[in-house]
Amino acid sequence: MFETIRRQLAPGKRPFVGKPAADGAWALEQEAALELLRKAAAAEQPLLMLGTAFSFVHLLDCLADQDLRLELPPGSCALETGGYKGRSRALPKTALHALLSQRLGIPAGHIVCEYGMSELGSQAYDRAVGPSHATLHAPRPFHFPPWARVQVISPETGCEVGEGETGLIRVFDLANVYSVMAIQTEDLGIRCGDGFELAGRAASAEPRGCSLLAV
Repeated sequence: MFETIRRQLAPGKRPFVGKPAADGAWALEQEAALELLRKAAAAEQPLLMLGTAFSFVHLLDCLADQDLRLELPPGSCALETGGYKGRSRALPKTALHALLSQRLGIPAGHIVCEYGMSELGSQAYDRAVGPSHATLHAPRPFHFPPWARVQVISPETGCEVGEGETGLIRVFDLANVYSVMAIQTEDLGIRCGDGFELAGRAASAEPRGCSLLAV
């Protein structure tokens, strides 16, 4: 997915600031990240940052340790794919995004969240990049592209819940060629029209993927 974005938006430019940690997982290469951010802040070209929530926490902690605040060029955006995977402390989404705005100058309307999983060919996003006056606390339901559909299902009845009610997320994805068409997750969602707000994991569900800190 990120390689497709790179080919279309920045051919030949693909700085990656991750490195393998001792346990085989990914870790942030802090000095490389800071050098990249300093160069971007001094340039006029907007920067698109893509990463997991825990990587952004590591970056923000590094900036805080050095008491650094950088002002990225206007139009810069961040896409965070959610999930802490036990790799950092967990922050509420609003707190994480507030820190991204404070430390890097990225407005709330330029921070986008993704919902996806390896079992799906498509991802859902909670907004397009919008006006700078978008607030941190405004409702941000996720929406899949037109070839995918989401249902929020009552675990007791197996039927869709009503507007504003909570249930389990079920996704039908026509991009899943040569695979299953539908995925029944154990993620909780709040039905919002044809989209949903993510509400965590079901209480009895086994933590998986990005939800390794779910309780």
